Amino acid sequence: MDRAALEAGLAELPILQYEFISTSLLTFSERVRHICETECPMYGKTWACPPGVGSVAECRARCLRYPEALLLTTAAEVRDAADMTETLATRGEHEAIVRQAEALLRAQGLDTYALSAEACARCAHCTCPDAPCRFPAQLHPCIESHGIVVTDLAEKLGITFLAGNVVTWFSILFFREP
Repeated sequence: MDRAALEAGLAELPILQYEFISTSLLTFSERVRHICETECPMYGKTWACPPGVGSVAECRARCLRYPEALLLTTAAEVRDAADMTETLATRGEHEAIVRQAEALLRAQGLDTYALSAEACARCAHCTCPDAPCRFPAQLHPCIESHGIVVTDLAEKLGITFLAGNVVTWFSILFFREP
C-alpha cells in the first residue's frame, strides 16, 4: 500500500478527522447491540442492522479478519442537533465521502469492509428479511450494529464528537491485502 498516495487522496475529501488504527483497539459490547434492539426503529428492518448482520461474536470475528482500519469522521452543522429529521438529512454527504474513501483503499488493491453511520438507506424498501440484499457489495452496515463502542475508540484517539449543533458522523473502513 502506498500510504502517501492514499493520504493525498484522503486530503482531497472533506473529512474532519481520520486515523489509521489497529483493529485490536476496537471494543465490542453486547450492550451496544441491546440498544439497537430496544431503541432503534430500524432493528430487523435492514440488512445493515441486527439481526441481519449476525451476532456480535460473528461481527467481531468479521472485523478482526482485517488487521487495520481507517476511522474517519465528517461534520455537518445543523440548527438543532436534537432534531433527528434535520440531523439525518446530513448523512447522505457523509456516506458519499465514505464511498470515495473506500474507493481510494480499493484503488490501492486492498480488500475492504466498511461500517458507517445509521442504517442503510440505499433502497426505498429493503428486502430484509424476505430476500437477500440487492446490493451487498455496496452495503455499509452500521458501526453500532457490530457492537463496536465508537465513543470509546474516539476517546482513545482524541477525536472530538460532541460540539453543540455540529453532527459528527463516524465510519470505520477495514482493509487488508487480498
